[in-house]
Amino acid sequence: MKHTEPDLTTTLGSVTLRTPLIAASGTVGSVVDFSGAADFRAYGAAVAKSVSPVPWAGRVPPRLAPAGSGMLNGIGIQNPGIDAWEMEIGPRLRDVDVPVWGSAVGDDPAGFAGVAAGLERAGVAAVEVNLSCPNLADGHLFALDASASAAVVGAVRGATALPVGAKLSPNAVDIVAIADAVATAGADWVVLTNTVWGAGFDVDTRRPRLSSVVGGYSGPPLKPIALRCVWEVAQALPGLPIIGCGGVQNGADVVEYLIAGASAVCVGTAHFAEPRAGRRIMGELERFMRKRRIAATHDLVGTVEPW
Repeated sequence: MKHTEPDLTTTLGSVTLRTPLIAASGTVGSVVDFSGAADFRAYGAAVAKSVSPVPWAGRVPPRLAPAGSGMLNGIGIQNPGIDAWEMEIGPRLRDVDVPVWGSAVGDDPAGFAGVAAGLERAGVAAVEVNLSCPNLADGHLFALDASASAAVVGAVRGATALPVGAKLSPNAVDIVAIADAVATAGADWVVLTNTVWGAGFDVDTRRPRLSSVVGGYSGPPLKPIALRCVWEVAQALPGLPIIGCGGVQNGADVVEYLIAGASAVCVGTAHFAEPRAGRRIMGELERFMRKRRIAATHDLVGTVEPW
């Protein structure tokens, strides 16, 4: 008997994705400049590297370092600024076989809003608000403060008609409170999560592995932390769409995020070792669903069985 192929589409509010896989910001460049190395047909969307109101030079090297099975980074969101991005990348977005989402950063709500407007003019399909960068005056993340996060998302919501997602931080003391605040301010979904704070030191030179000393830690060890965030928010705010992000290496990881309550799942650090990881991961997800006769992605979402 021939079995029907599983339906891999998923929804985030009013947005429908052809698959639940999303290429994470910061791991596929502007998307257009990564299209030669990656196979984006396996993805429902791809998020370009974050863009700021004006050019940011980023941090001095070293900015990347291995850390066990994960990776440390302290790049500092190096980017050309929204005006240059709009002129250089915007005209090329239509040539990529995947919906491209922009990622906005800034020093204040007005800065985020200006970038969001520029991303919309450039032709992106959605705007991801990167609240997980350390740009508050006291050096903390926007994503650690519910009021500050809401102010940024509210400004972005007022500046664009595009769907808006808010990327939050696992470093938040109460991730549910932050998610609730950004949803109330107009976010259509939340991305859970970004990197967790980490550091490393060279035992021979005794120097930090990053020039910033503390940076973002990503990779497989991040997955249990991000899954906890997904589960907590899904339980507390069942109507809020969630994108799970952190440590995805294979199809089983995707299933785990879906079960926890995510409707879509980002692949990030895996791209550095395997640029075409998405095609393999989607193949593994399809085989998992066929073997268990799971008809559609949404049949997995939020299906955790309590003890």
